Amino acid sequence: MSPANGALHQSAIRQLVALGAVMLVPIILLGFVLAGSYRGEANQRGLAQGRSEALLMARSAIQPLLDGRPLSQQLTPLELARLHNLTNAVVTNGSVRRLRLRSLDGAVVFSDDGSGFRQKVEDEALAAARGQTVARLTRFNSDVVDKGRVGSQVVEIYMPLYAGAHRGRVGVLELYLPYTPIRNDVNAGLGLLYRNLAIGLALLYVALFGISYWVGRRLRRQVKINTYQAEHDALTDLPNRTLFHRQAKSELLRATKRGESTTIAIIDLDRFKEINDTLGHQSGDRLLTELGRRLAAHLRAPDSLARFGGDEFGVVLSDLSDPEVVLRRLRELIHTEIEVSGLPLSVEASIGYVVAPDDGTDVDELLQLADVAMYVAKNDRSGIVRYDRSQNHYDAAKLTLVTELRQAIASGQLVLHYQPKVDIDLQRVTGVESLVRWEHPTRGLLFPDRFIPLVEQTDLIDDLTAWVMRQALDDLGRLGPPFEDLSVAVNISARNLGRVGFAAQVIQALAEARVPAERLTVEVTETAIMADPVRAAAALSEMTDAGVRVSIDDFGSGQTSLGMLSKLPISELKIDLDFIRDVDTNSAHAGIVRSIVELGHHLELTVVAEGVETVEALSVVATTGCDLVQGYLYARPMPLVQLVAWLDEVSVAPPVKFALPLSGFNRTLL
Repeated sequence: MSPANGALHQSAIRQLVALGAVMLVPIILLGFVLAGSYRGEANQRGLAQGRSEALLMARSAIQPLLDGRPLSQQLTPLELARLHNLTNAVVTNGSVRRLRLRSLDGAVVFSDDGSGFRQKVEDEALAAARGQTVARLTRFNSDVVDKGRVGSQVVEIYMPLYAGAHRGRVGVLELYLPYTPIRNDVNAGLGLLYRNLAIGLALLYVALFGISYWVGRRLRRQVKINTYQAEHDALTDLPNRTLFHRQAKSELLRATKRGESTTIAIIDLDRFKEINDTLGHQSGDRLLTELGRRLAAHLRAPDSLARFGGDEFGVVLSDLSDPEVVLRRLRELIHTEIEVSGLPLSVEASIGYVVAPDDGTDVDELLQLADVAMYVAKNDRSGIVRYDRSQNHYDAAKLTLVTELRQAIASGQLVLHYQPKVDIDLQRVTGVESLVRWEHPTRGLLFPDRFIPLVEQTDLIDDLTAWVMRQALDDLGRLGPPFEDLSVAVNISARNLGRVGFAAQVIQALAEARVPAERLTVEVTETAIMADPVRAAAALSEMTDAGVRVSIDDFGSGQTSLGMLSKLPISELKIDLDFIRDVDTNSAHAGIVRSIVELGHHLELTVVAEGVETVEALSVVATTGCDLVQGYLYARPMPLVQLVAWLDEVSVAPPVKFALPLSGFNRTLL
C-alpha cells in the first residue's frame, strides 16, 4: 500500500470510529430514557399490586369484622378483639407492616402498634373518606407524625371501608404493605425487559450505523463528484479557471522555493465562431475536445492545462529556459488538421504569456498580463507574444487601477457624466452621450482614458459596460416627462460584442429600466466591429431588431469598408473629432467631413460631429449639412443633476442660429 493510500485508509478508519462514537451517544441516551420509563412503569405496577392486595384484605378480612356502624362511634370489644387477632397474624408473618382504622373524619380508631392516635389528620385519609383510594411508595415511619426508626420501602395505602347490610362507607383503612416482595415480583419481569431493550438498542445501533455508513459513503462519493465537476470543464474534462488558478498558485510557490521560473500562457483560438456558425456547435465542441486532448498529451507531468471557457485555454509551464519554443509547438499542434464531421479542419491560435518572477508573482496579475499579451498577439496577428511592460499603456500602475476598478464598481465609486447632442437646424437637444468617470478615493476624479484602454483587454469590461448601461437607463428614466423624447448613448467595446448573449443582456436592461428601446443608442467603433465582423453584425442586428439605435463612433479613423458599412444595421455616423477640431482651418479635413456627411445621408444615416469647440468650426460643419453636433461649444460632460438644470435653461431659451449656439448661458453654467 502506498503512503498516500495508507493515509487515506487511516483517515477512513478515523472517520468510521468518529461516526460510531457520535451515533452511540443518542443510543445510550435513548436506553437511559426508556429504562427510566420502564422503571417508572414498574413502580406504578407495584402500587397497583399493593392496591389490589389492600382491597382483597379489606373485603375479605376487615369489612366482615365490622357491624356496619360508622367507626366514629367506637369499635365494640368484639370488633377490637377480632382486629387484634387479625393484625397479630398478618404482622407476625410479615405480609403487613402496620394496619390502622380511621373514622370518616380521619381520626385513628384502631392501630395494631398503638401509633397514630391524637395525631394530625393526614390529607390522604380525608381523600379516602370521600371514596378515593390513595397509594404511594414510601419508607416505613418516614411521615413527619411517625415515631421510630425509618425502615424499608413500603406501599402506603388509604382506602374507604364499607360494611353493613347496605354496604355504607363506615371509615378508612390505612395499610402499610412491605414493598420487597412486590418489587421482586416486578423486577423479575423488568430484568427480562431490560435485556430485550439492550438487544433491541444494539440491533438498532448496528442498523443505523450501517445505514449511516452507506448513506455517508454515497454522499462522500457525490461530494467528490460535485467537487470534480466544479473544478473541471464539462466538455473537455480539463481543469477550469478555478482549479487552474489554484494549480498556478501552487506551482509559483514551488518554483519560488527552488529559484525556478514559471510560465503562464493564455491561448485563444482565432475565428472559432465561424466553425460553430458553419458546422454547428456540436462540431465546435468536438474540435475543442480533440484540441484539449492533443495539447494535454504533449505537456510534461508538472505542467498544467485548463479550459477557461469558449475557445480560451490556459497553460502553466514549469522551469523552461525558452518557453516560446514549447508554446510554438503547442500552436503548431493546434494548427494541425483535425477531422470533424468528415471534414478536415484547421484553426490558428493567438498566445500571450508571462514568465514569473520576472513579470510578477501574483497569479491574478499574471493572468491579466498574459491576457493583455494574448490580445496584442491577436490584434497584431503575431501568433505568440510575451507581455512587455513597454507595450502600449499596460504599466504596473494601470494594472493596479484595473484591480481596484472591480471594487470601485461594487462600492459605488463610478459616476456618469452626460454631454448633450444638439440638432443644428432645430437648435434643440435630442440626446446625450454617457461618459463614465471614476471618483478614486486617493487619485481623485479619473477620466476614461486612464483606465478604459486596459480594462477593454480584460473580462472586467463586461462588468463595467453592464454598470454603465444600467445606470444610464436608470438616469434616463429619472429625467421625467419634460424630457421623454431624449435618448442616451452608451459606448460598447469589441469584447462586449464578442460575448455570447450580450445583445440579450442589453434588451434585458431596457426591460428592467422600463425605457423604450428607441431611446437607447449603442456607440461602437470601427475597430471593434472589424475585430470580428460576423459576430459584431449578429449582435448589432439583434439589438436593432429590438429597436435600439446603433452608432459608429470615431468614423473615419478605422478600416470599415463601404461594403461592410452598407451591410451593418446602423442608423448613425459620428465623425472622428480629429477631423472636426481644425475643420475651419484645414481644408482637407473640411472636405473629408463633407464627404462623410454626404455618404451618411446617401445611406439614410444621421451624421454627428463631435468635438465642436468653436463657433467657426460649427459654421463649417453646418454648411456640410451635418445633422447633430456635440462639444464644449455647447456643454462639457456634466453630472445628472447639472444636466437637468442645463436642460431646463435650454428649454426656456429662445431659438438662436448656429452662429450663436447658446454660448452665453453655457459660460455662465460651466
